[in-house]
Amino acid sequence: MVVDLDIEGRPEMTRVVVAMSGGVDSSVVAALLKRAGYDVVGVTLQLYDHGDATRRKGACCAGQDIHDARAVAAKLDIAHYVLDYEERFRTAVIEPFIESYAAGETPVPCIACNQRIKFADLLDTARDLGARVLATGHYVESKRAASGRRALYRAREAERDQSYFLYATTPAELEHLRFPLGGLTKAEVRMLAREFGLPNAEKHDSQDICFVPEGRYTDVIERLKPGAVEPGEIVHLDGRVLGRHPGIVHYTVGQRRGLGVATGEPLYVVRLDPAQKRVVVGPREALSVHRIRIDDLHWLGDNPIETMARDGIPVFVRVRSTRPPKAAMLYATSAGVEVELEEGEEGVAPGQACVIYDSMATCSRLLGGGVIRAAAPVKAAAWEQPRAAAH
Repeated sequence: MVVDLDIEGRPEMTRVVVAMSGGVDSSVVAALLKRAGYDVVGVTLQLYDHGDATRRKGACCAGQDIHDARAVAAKLDIAHYVLDYEERFRTAVIEPFIESYAAGETPVPCIACNQRIKFADLLDTARDLGARVLATGHYVESKRAASGRRALYRAREAERDQSYFLYATTPAELEHLRFPLGGLTKAEVRMLAREFGLPNAEKHDSQDICFVPEGRYTDVIERLKPGAVEPGEIVHLDGRVLGRHPGIVHYTVGQRRGLGVATGEPLYVVRLDPAQKRVVVGPREALSVHRIRIDDLHWLGDNPIETMARDGIPVFVRVRSTRPPKAAMLYATSAGVEVELEEGEEGVAPGQACVIYDSMATCSRLLGGGVIRAAAPVKAAAWEQPRAAAH
């Protein structure tokens, strides 16, 4: 099996740092680079230490994972370092995660980790170690676009594609990042791991947020920010008070199960009101939105977003990592960036990412994305605030 590593320079004269999480994906990346003759250095980040969480099967970046990364490095006979990033990770990822949930949002910590830790601090560390590039085990493709700029594209295997989590990568960072697995399937990666004889070839993939023990993120919030979880009312869209809740951090937009109220009709969380400590519920049709406002836009397109036509440009967007792209129009306004979907999308939650692509094809190009701040249920020709000229 031939894998295009896309790294300039003679392998034996080129150092590559591999971000080794202890999982099979990054381990195969290290093995591929070693086989190709590169000077490979593995780096594993110690990101947190929450007692039993660091020994839990299925958590990434934990104690067992560091052990597994070391074992793979020893098998491959490459240098390996473990770096203590706990304080940086807490400040850049965990604390914003807690604040976002307390504000009634549904954050995506993996995006923040990639943006603020792996492709910022770790990339700087790779340069300090004399590496030409930093390679990771993400399922995404990076290659030159027709413009000559390096661009990101969805992975060959749609079910494994991780481009949603990488929209905040900058053009400058892309010049020094490589993702060798973007053109492979998971089955092919497993096969390679067995061929290389890696000790973690059969290791299960991590499923939960790495710093959340047993998937109970509310335990982390209550422990690290006492008082952030306050009870309040569960209110129907029509104004009826249906019951009480233990704290809005236990809920997210689109949630149906575990509401704790019985009305004889299916109800869903439509929005969260942190100021009033309210969980607002309603029928499923109330979840459908057509318009989304996003903040903190990161743009990877060839042309500046300010040069878009006043009437917007056609794009495809994803509002959850597990959903396929949907057709939309993208507008630049004085208030920021707005997206208008051709068809309604359910469960659009503030704090999640709205990621933008040039098509809905499997290997479509990632154009950028931002954080969802507001959504409107009714399709309309214009937003409440006037659009700014995009020139």
